[in-house]
Amino acid sequence: MRKMVIPSVYNSVWLIFFILGLGSLLPWNFFMTATMYFTSRLKDVPTVHSSNQTANETAGDSRNVLESKFNNVMTLCAMVPLLIFTCLNSFIHQRIPQKLRISGSLTVILVVFLVTAVVVKVELAPLPFFVLTMVKIVCINSFGAIFQSSLFGLAGILPASYTTPIMSGQGLAGTFAAFSMICALASGSELQDSAFGYFITACVVILLAIMSYLTLPKMEFFQYCMESSRCAPSADEENKMDLLKKESEAEKRPVVNLMEDETKPTSSVLNIFKQIWVMALSVCFIFTVTIGVFPAVTVDVKSTVADGGVWEKYFIPVSCFLLFNMMDWAGRSLTAVCMWPGKDSIWLPILVGLRVVFIPLFMLCNVQPRVISQTVWFSHDAWYIIFMILFSFSNGYLASLCMCFGPKKVSQHEAETAGAIMAFFLSLGLALGAAVSFGFRAAI
Repeated sequence: MRKMVIPSVYNSVWLIFFILGLGSLLPWNFFMTATMYFTSRLKDVPTVHSSNQTANETAGDSRNVLESKFNNVMTLCAMVPLLIFTCLNSFIHQRIPQKLRISGSLTVILVVFLVTAVVVKVELAPLPFFVLTMVKIVCINSFGAIFQSSLFGLAGILPASYTTPIMSGQGLAGTFAAFSMICALASGSELQDSAFGYFITACVVILLAIMSYLTLPKMEFFQYCMESSRCAPSADEENKMDLLKKESEAEKRPVVNLMEDETKPTSSVLNIFKQIWVMALSVCFIFTVTIGVFPAVTVDVKSTVADGGVWEKYFIPVSCFLLFNMMDWAGRSLTAVCMWPGKDSIWLPILVGLRVVFIPLFMLCNVQPRVISQTVWFSHDAWYIIFMILFSFSNGYLASLCMCFGPKKVSQHEAETAGAIMAFFLSLGLALGAAVSFGFRAAI
């Protein structure tokens, strides 16, 4: 009779990690999707003029400065806190209870999005609105970094297959945001109404993530893993009979309190890094290449199939954003059924290194305007779409493999620290990619 119940419990834990993965990136993806709303608010209200300028000139200058600097400052306010707090979590996770780090971070992000939704209906001058927006971005990415890093650390304690739902949920977050952008474009709705819907949707998802996390300790399989600190070492070695056995054993065990610190031997962060450095540097390189060209270079590719038609209007939203997020999600999700190459295979870092070829391939597409190089080798839209499919799928699949394998290259009591280190190098790759993207775009 227990055999009919246990698989549903197993799937419940998997689903909870999927929702937590979705909640870790959906808020920020919706925030980025509403960039047009934020920039539009920067010119709604004229600023007060100085003594030696006319009101119109000052309003125009202020508006231009705030709008032109918004994306750069937003990236800076997002990436720097993300990197700092992910690194910080690698050292403080053994001192601050896991429940406080995860549920506390989600609560702060929920409050920030509630404030953002309210501000949509409140009139503010451009400069205060700009400053308030940047403060919110810093808060979202600071606490989001702690949440994401803690989440990967938590998944590191469980079998490798439990990192897959986190990566898959994050992939769905991007797909959902891109689809929402296309729907808003097709409906012709006002930016203010769309933004309000984005933020309320994000609040609902965050609330769902909080409820899911609070339910997690009640799952018997999760209780077993947290108490015994010994799960199957890899997804390949798991089987349903093993899970049934663990589940039946877990019935006799007491409920685990996540607020209590586990009594584990402590290990040096440097010693753990020495064991997982290949996976850590691989995931860093993956996202450096990805963010280096997406969207800084890919968003400026122009369609050559039609002039001024519907396809030209939707070319970038569909071929760039939606296609990237869908294939990235597919790649992340594939690791649930296939994990090749293995964690010790030389092919994994080789495949990661080969992704560098996408940088010149996209730069040789029909990127416009072109200042330095006028050479376009792949002008047809089909080339761009093919490159995007391979580029995004390899990003999701290889990154998910690295994040799954990293914590499994160390002993069980070091797995949470290894997961936090992997999350740091993922964030480092995002930051490095954002930095080099300016150079890649300027080189065209």
